Amino acid sequence: MSMREFVDHWAASSSNGDSDGSLLYLKDWHFVKEYPGYVAYTTPTFFADDWLNMYLDSHPIHRDSDIANHTNEINCADYRFVYMGPKGTWTPLHADVFRSYSWSANVCGRKLWLFLPPSQSHFVFDRNLRSSVYNINDDVSEKQFPEFNNTKWLECTQEQNEIIFVPSGWYHQVHNLEDTISINHNWFNGYNLHWVWNLLHEDYKVAKDYIEDIRDICDDFEGLCQRNLAANTGMNFYDFFVFITRFALANIVELYHIQNPKDTDFISAETANHFVYNLMSIRDVASKMVSTEAFNTENICNISEQNRSAFSDIIKILEEESFRRLLVALSKAYNYIDRGQKDCLKMKDSSQKGCLSVTCLKPDCNVVGDIISFMREIHGPMDLMRTVKHQSLTNIFVLETVSTS
Repeated sequence: MSMREFVDHWAASSSNGDSDGSLLYLKDWHFVKEYPGYVAYTTPTFFADDWLNMYLDSHPIHRDSDIANHTNEINCADYRFVYMGPKGTWTPLHADVFRSYSWSANVCGRKLWLFLPPSQSHFVFDRNLRSSVYNINDDVSEKQFPEFNNTKWLECTQEQNEIIFVPSGWYHQVHNLEDTISINHNWFNGYNLHWVWNLLHEDYKVAKDYIEDIRDICDDFEGLCQRNLAANTGMNFYDFFVFITRFALANIVELYHIQNPKDTDFISAETANHFVYNLMSIRDVASKMVSTEAFNTENICNISEQNRSAFSDIIKILEEESFRRLLVALSKAYNYIDRGQKDCLKMKDSSQKGCLSVTCLKPDCNVVGDIISFMREIHGPMDLMRTVKHQSLTNIFVLETVSTS
């Protein structure tokens, strides 16, 4: 169905007072991606630290050719959506993709939100924690969901021009009380990165257990587990490791440039703290990945070349245009958060002096040399942890320097 057909159907249903079940709800419309030149809105400052969409604006979510396909890449193009639907349309009970944060802004209309905190999420699952309640307003089977009656719901009515923030792990069901158009973003950053890893790890265990009986006859059992994980969850361990490796390197590059006192004219102590916290968050998640089967010696050797090259060769990564675009986005995001200036940073022609940062003022910058002097290749989570630890210790005095400038 085209957009024109959807709008015509909506208009006809509204004029006829049709409420017999033929209502249609437009969900997950990638409006920003489809119309990049049409800036209909600006992301509120509170939600600008958005690693997920920052990354997807310059990188694919999947590298492995066995997983990446045209349909998949369209679905994972970004997580900035427009929802449009008439009164009576609704979204079933769910927790957000990747256990991300989400925000939803009502352009027009009203919504009823029903929230369940993470501490009660197990109440909406069956005994095996495999199936969850679809509609909390149904006559929910006590036999199938024996603890559902223990739930205590939070209820909120969202009016036009109001924004709802949904923390990680909160289950919610949403009903349109009027004809409604809303803008919705899913995102994560250093503050909820562990939620993403925990979901991947839990879903991985389910995917592995489901096919455990064919392990002995499967040439690449771990690879099959990862393909199934990507299909079920939207990302697998290797996709996620490429993601955190590149964000670690981007934060290291930006933190490196705070060492020079001249650079503190354009960067605040809050921004420096952001970079350090981000690196510590990445290190903590990487430490949990070290012991996983996916990153043992045998399976590391079986990783596809697309995935391996995307996280291993530091020099190659730092030279990529996609990584440079990620750096620009990171710099702009934190400048916007700390100063309220979204577009004041301009790309500098720093290629001749070998510098990558859009905010660099050093005539003799050697950020690439400094990074690879410690490690040229990252072969797995342990190497990433060592790189982050080394760079953080090297630059730890940055916080004091910036704070006293």
